[in-house]
Amino acid sequence: MPLGGVLYESGRQPAYVYFPTSSIISLLYVLESGASSQLALVGNDGVIGVSLFMGGETTPSRAVVQSAGVGYRLAARRIKSEFTRGGPLQQLMLRYTQSLITQMAQTAVCNRHHSVDQQLCRWLLFSIDRLDVPEIATTQELISNMLGVRREGVTEAAGKLQKAGAISYRRGHIKVLDRAALESLSCECYQVVRRETERLLPFVAPH
Repeated sequence: MPLGGVLYESGRQPAYVYFPTSSIISLLYVLESGASSQLALVGNDGVIGVSLFMGGETTPSRAVVQSAGVGYRLAARRIKSEFTRGGPLQQLMLRYTQSLITQMAQTAVCNRHHSVDQQLCRWLLFSIDRLDVPEIATTQELISNMLGVRREGVTEAAGKLQKAGAISYRRGHIKVLDRAALESLSCECYQVVRRETERLLPFVAPH
């Protein structure tokens, strides 16, 4: 899953569901103007393509690789067949979907009411929770697209976090140096989503 790769476009039925392991996928809503905003991100905690087993088949979001890595994929017909059987997989997918809905709702609230600085903190925390190392390889353009803000806003927010000693930032790489500082600078949205993930999926929640 290369950086910037598109797993599926809005309005199209995915051929597979994807289970990222070392990659992170961003679900984006793209307007007719080309502007976009992140709805949620998925890493080793979840699955891409919930519309397939929830019966919707298609979705208005686009799935883009925000952090390169690998994952597994499963043909749509296989996940749908297993889901309709009921049992453990169905229960797990439903619980995950509830967790994903919580993240989407909280992200919408965050984008509306919190500063770019806080949004960047939330995004960084969500990201490193789904990686083996506290370092993210991405681009300013991709971050600005995900947060739905101008690149200059991302540059300014990242500069503040670096000055505070929370991160080190160089072109294409962000490394979290002080997680506690990052959490203190973030809004409550990160903790709301984390607590719900721990409640619904305690065996995959970040620690």
